[in-house]
Amino acid sequence: MGTIDRIAEPWGTRTPYARGASWPVRVDTRLDEGLSEADVDTWVQSATTLHSNGDALDIAVKDGRIVGVRGRAVDRVNHGRLGPKDLYGYQANNSPDRLTVPLIRRDGKLVETDWDTAMTAVAGRTKELLAERGPSSIGFYTTGQLFLEEYYTLALIGHGGIGTNHLDGNTRLCTATAAAALKESFASDGQPGSYTDIDEADVIALYGHNVAETQSVLWSRILDRLAGPNPPKLICVDPRRTPVAAAATVHLAPKPGTNVALMNALLHEIIANDWVDHEYVDAHTVGFDELDKQVADCDPEWAAGICDVPVEDLRAAARILGEAERLVSTVLQGFYQSHQATAAAVQVNNVHLIRGMLGEPGCGILQMNGQPTAQNTRECGADGDLPGFRNWANDQHIEDLARVWNVEPTQIPHYSEPTHLMQMMRYVEDGSIRFLYVSGTNPAVSLPELGRIREILAQERLFLVVQDIFLSETAQLADVVLPAATWGEKTGTFTNADRTVHLSEKAVDPPGQARPDLDIFIDYAQRLGLSDKDGEPLVKWSDPEGAFEGWKACSAGRPCDYSGLTYDKLRGGSGIQWPCNEKHPAGTERIYRNGEFWSSPEYCESYGKDLVTGAPLEPVEYKAMNPDGRAVIKAAEYVPPHEPPTDEYPYLLTTGRTLYHFHTRTKTGRVPQLQNAAPDVWVEMSAYDAERHGWGEGDLLRVSTTRGNVEARLRVSGIRRSTLFLPFHYGYWDAPGGHAPAGGVGRAANELTITDWDPSSKQPLFKSAAARVERISVADGPSPAPTTTGSKPVASGVAPDTRGGAAAAVLEEVVR
Repeated sequence: MGTIDRIAEPWGTRTPYARGASWPVRVDTRLDEGLSEADVDTWVQSATTLHSNGDALDIAVKDGRIVGVRGRAVDRVNHGRLGPKDLYGYQANNSPDRLTVPLIRRDGKLVETDWDTAMTAVAGRTKELLAERGPSSIGFYTTGQLFLEEYYTLALIGHGGIGTNHLDGNTRLCTATAAAALKESFASDGQPGSYTDIDEADVIALYGHNVAETQSVLWSRILDRLAGPNPPKLICVDPRRTPVAAAATVHLAPKPGTNVALMNALLHEIIANDWVDHEYVDAHTVGFDELDKQVADCDPEWAAGICDVPVEDLRAAARILGEAERLVSTVLQGFYQSHQATAAAVQVNNVHLIRGMLGEPGCGILQMNGQPTAQNTRECGADGDLPGFRNWANDQHIEDLARVWNVEPTQIPHYSEPTHLMQMMRYVEDGSIRFLYVSGTNPAVSLPELGRIREILAQERLFLVVQDIFLSETAQLADVVLPAATWGEKTGTFTNADRTVHLSEKAVDPPGQARPDLDIFIDYAQRLGLSDKDGEPLVKWSDPEGAFEGWKACSAGRPCDYSGLTYDKLRGGSGIQWPCNEKHPAGTERIYRNGEFWSSPEYCESYGKDLVTGAPLEPVEYKAMNPDGRAVIKAAEYVPPHEPPTDEYPYLLTTGRTLYHFHTRTKTGRVPQLQNAAPDVWVEMSAYDAERHGWGEGDLLRVSTTRGNVEARLRVSGIRRSTLFLPFHYGYWDAPGGHAPAGGVGRAANELTITDWDPSSKQPLFKSAAARVERISVADGPSPAPTTTGSKPVASGVAPDTRGGAAAAVLEEVVR
């Protein structure tokens, strides 16, 4: 037992273990300064909501206030460990900036009001538009941070009550491709793998997934395997030299936008060397011949010319994949936020299908989520899809959902694919959507081409409702602002990226008049008078557990079956993986065992799409392709990026995240340890490019695209040549007035990104834009970039080490 600065040492103390052994327990505890565990009044069960790993923790409460956290030793996900955002992020709950009363716009300004006035305005405008323009004038945009019970209630209101097709989550920005890729290969969402596969794997491949910063506890698990006997080989695909890349056996740093070419070359090598499980392929898949034909000419020499990676590295990576005995692959934003996002992610699935590595210990795919409850958004239908992974193109599924909700099938919109966020914004722009209800997200910083987004959200004809815990950049544009309770102030469940369901109990009361999102949604439904076909209230529950029971009935018999779960079952122990039902009462660690897929035409969530155009396949096309309910091996041709570099804009700009912040910093920017570790935006450039320009660490640069400008200080990092990196977290909430400065030059990376998206997943393109860069002034000090992460400088001694000091002290107790 000892204390450690977990800003300086983000992944904590190593606890090595061997392949096939159990990951040792290490309990991390952080309390407010001056407090000990003896001072805590009570510990309340929960899990983290600042990344998608789902680390289980207990909340420390003293005098009605959250004063710390402690990892849960019994939990399957983290074995007691917590990451930096877990350890310090709770302090955002206690921020004096919290919204505590509703706000309404009067004479151009937001002023305080009461709940009845605010909700009357929200429901009243909804009713007016329904009468004047119909359901298509109403849109909902939610988050990846609410609870399952809240998403399901929102989906019921939107799809089953109002009858709008315009409902999406900001999971569109982070995890839409995960869902799309799983649907393409397996005809249903749902992660095949489990975090415990890390314990058994001899090869771990990470594609565009900087797990060290996005899911730091999962990286701790990998580090502990690497430190133990029989360590796995590691493949990293990332244009930056991240901590993952530094630890990798092979690091592939492709040019942004070329992932499909890279994957086709790896598949070419696997097939050419006959590292193929033909028995598995023949028994459980369709489409292998098409893949073989597609990649026949995609040899490493071809890919090296496109991706700008060494041929020998491509061959080495392919051999590691082809000779693996137990392979785990993870995928995240480096693949997802690109013009061929779904096509690239599907090729990762193809590696596992042709190698026959699914469903067994150490053999899994994790098409990762970017947010803590992104999985619930997708399961519950709050991302536009239908609840329970039902197929919007299958009339029987619509009828079944209508039965669960006791509404007429015609009430549920299914005349076309659900509207994705980027299309919704265009509908707002052209005036067909006149009411937008935004809950728990900040599109005025997180969406691409922010100048355009601000104009759209500020339209006078748009009635904008924002439900949040802080007055974000988006909330400042709203007509009504509703103060919400957050994690630790309400009860509900949420599901992480390997299907583990956790219960989060209410620990303290929310500040002022803030209310749980569930209560606000129910109030909204009641004021609208939404009812079922018998005239009874459409939303039939009044508390979280009632909503959970409603969800269990909706999910029963579907892939994401929760029918065997209860709040009591989730209390006191570990999280439980779905499906959990009568057949699997203890949950299900891995799905698709023995080549059993949820892909029969009558049952599947999706018939798939054309990877180039995004056009949905017709049921008859799917039935012709997949008559036996097998997995689909879907080939993809490489297509060059939509915005290549030019003489005027010679660099490729990519954006991303840092370990110490979450999304637009509405929470983490108010946490001293996290904010001090990464206080402001920076821009990364390779040593080659910096030397070519004659620039150095800390120089103030202006990065420009055809859409805008950002000024940031230079960090000379391990990024590939001709590529720039900007973290996207930094908006204007802590700038004077909270708005973008005059002159059009800011610090939000999304001032620069393009309004474009992957044709299948509709996920925006944040990873490649043509950019130019110029120096504004010579450095008067180093950039504010952390030195512990992917932004580590290539030269030593140019910037002070990132440390948290005594304020970041965390107690670690290792249990061997």
